[in-house]
Amino acid sequence: MHFRQWKRREFITLLGGAAATWPLAARAQQSGKLPTVGFLGAATLSTWSPWVAAFVERLREIGWIENRTIAIEYRWAQGREERYAEIAREFVRLKVDVIVTVGSAVAAAKQATSAIPIVFAVASDPIGNDLVSSLARPGGNVTGLSLLATDLAGKRIELLREVVPGLRRLANMVGVGNPGAVLEMREVQTAALTRGLEVATFEIRRVDDIAPAFEALKGRADALYVCGDPLVVAHQIRINNLALAARLPTMYGFREHVDTGGLVSYGPNFPHLFRRAADYVDKILRGAKPGDLPVEQPTKFDLVINLTTAKAIGLTIPESFLLRADEVIE
Repeated sequence: MHFRQWKRREFITLLGGAAATWPLAARAQQSGKLPTVGFLGAATLSTWSPWVAAFVERLREIGWIENRTIAIEYRWAQGREERYAEIAREFVRLKVDVIVTVGSAVAAAKQATSAIPIVFAVASDPIGNDLVSSLARPGGNVTGLSLLATDLAGKRIELLREVVPGLRRLANMVGVGNPGAVLEMREVQTAALTRGLEVATFEIRRVDDIAPAFEALKGRADALYVCGDPLVVAHQIRINNLALAARLPTMYGFREHVDTGGLVSYGPNFPHLFRRAADYVDKILRGAKPGDLPVEQPTKFDLVINLTTAKAIGLTIPESFLLRADEVIE
């Protein structure tokens, strides 16, 4: 047999065996369809725009240019968790190659598909919430970035005590429809009690619960700790306006809330996490299995304070605190 002919036959045989594990990108190009990401946003485009921009920018850096080498289908749940399942089913019908979302939407996405890879850019407790079987080897079709949100509650309360002299009574607002927020709530309660603080928890399930929660906490709190969840993200301006009217210092888990009038935030840098989610998408489109890609932790944390808000509620922020802040908004 001629050597060249043998090589060609061997190649065709190999190709046949490899078709099932061919990188998604190559298969998509063959079919003339761009590799497609289904991007399930838990809140709204306006509140998520810095994170979307970071994700798209990182994809571009590694060669995936939107509408040229990759397609992205965006859908927004508007902070309504009942929308997750509907959007996930739509992505299955569209035959997207990867779903990108956050921890609160993963259960709905997993229920809709066990075949399409799912990447969460942020998740509070991926093992506790049964998203993955382990951080090192997630198994199944899900992987992404863990927030370590619950471990940070104590640190946030310490920071609040620095900026609110004589803090004794802490209000804790939590969207109880979100498992991650409920875990954080428990951590807040424990951390507050061990520091000798009184803690009053105010549960919200929909936007209509926000104003009554502020009515209920009137005169009962020196500061407000808001647990992060899609409902809170979608209605952050409303929450901040009500907190300002009540002259309540607020603590959040990420800086976007401070941009819209919150007092202080400490937590993982979300744009950085969404950039890293783009790296997961890249690996999966090039043939990696999500179950083999370890869940990673945040590496960049930010302390941000809004001095305009501090002045509006009559707080003087210690110089030592301002010097430690990663960003001071004036």
